[in-house]
Amino acid sequence: MSGLALEHGAINLSQGFPDFAPPARLLERVAHHMAAGSNQYAMMHGAPSLREAITEKVARLYQVSYDVEREITVTAGATEAIFCAIAACVRPGDEVIVFAPVYDSYIPAILLNGGTPVVANLAAPDYRPDFDQLRRLLSPRTRMLIINSPHNPTGSVWSADDMTELAALLAGTEIVVVSDEVYEHMVFDGVAHVSVMHYPALRERSFVVSSFGKTFHITGWKIAYCLAPASLTAELRKTHQFVVFAVNHPMQLAIADFMREAPEFADQLAGFYQAKRDELRAELAASRLHLLPCAGTYFQLVDYSAVSTMADVDFAKWLTTEPGVAAIPVSVFSPHGSNLRLVRLCFAKASSTLVEAGKRLRSI
Repeated sequence: MSGLALEHGAINLSQGFPDFAPPARLLERVAHHMAAGSNQYAMMHGAPSLREAITEKVARLYQVSYDVEREITVTAGATEAIFCAIAACVRPGDEVIVFAPVYDSYIPAILLNGGTPVVANLAAPDYRPDFDQLRRLLSPRTRMLIINSPHNPTGSVWSADDMTELAALLAGTEIVVVSDEVYEHMVFDGVAHVSVMHYPALRERSFVVSSFGKTFHITGWKIAYCLAPASLTAELRKTHQFVVFAVNHPMQLAIADFMREAPEFADQLAGFYQAKRDELRAELAASRLHLLPCAGTYFQLVDYSAVSTMADVDFAKWLTTEPGVAAIPVSVFSPHGSNLRLVRLCFAKASSTLVEAGKRLRSI
């Protein structure tokens, strides 16, 4: 869709990346560390200063402690962390439960490692986990469960009750969890992000994945990290070592500096993106698009049923080539397809972008 948007000069609200700059101080620290000579390989599991900054952040926000040497791994984006966690644990014949709509990297990674994806469906418009359904899907072959909160593409957020029920459901099993929390700082309306880290019974079986790209508006840097108990981390690193070995060194050092200098940046992110969400929703209030709830992430789902009967893939192409706004059809996140008329819009954009997109979308 980004390629189609470029070809037709459309406003790109499809792929999830900001169209504004990262913090200037962060860029300054990259230049500093490059000039200072930190241009060779970083340590395989991450620059020490960055792992220490991560430990401090996690302790401050979640009141839990991860060992700097044995339980934190810096990765080449969240996608690499998730792939390595799957590769570390999943073998042919193992089942991995995912929730659909499902982020597009999960199922290919499961299949590449010989696993069998098992799909639990999240129902519109709220996209809440159905624990009765989940209970029925568990089997002796279930090796892993992948959760994503805040959730891409729907913007739903797991609650404390959801996490408590998940912990009870997995008690007495050896099922491991991959908790994709890359939008941890983007939870709106005064609601706090609920992490598996808050629950010891979940934390001890979980790989927790977070993303600097999402937090600091630097998606192109592809730097993330994975938190896990030492036994799980040891297995993840066996894959990480031979997938990328090490991650961009001067940028790791710059992120560490910035995290310590400006911890408030991440703390203020929820308010920043809530204002973006509200701006887009205000722009679309007079349109014929129906807005679904958005409790987190920087994505807004819209129902276009009042505009067209086209399937969502066809509608997204038409929206890009005619009125000139690129969106993502939600059916591409559903392994079995979807007949819902929904597309995903990204509101991590400058106000001028959102205003012009709103003008075009009100015209349809």
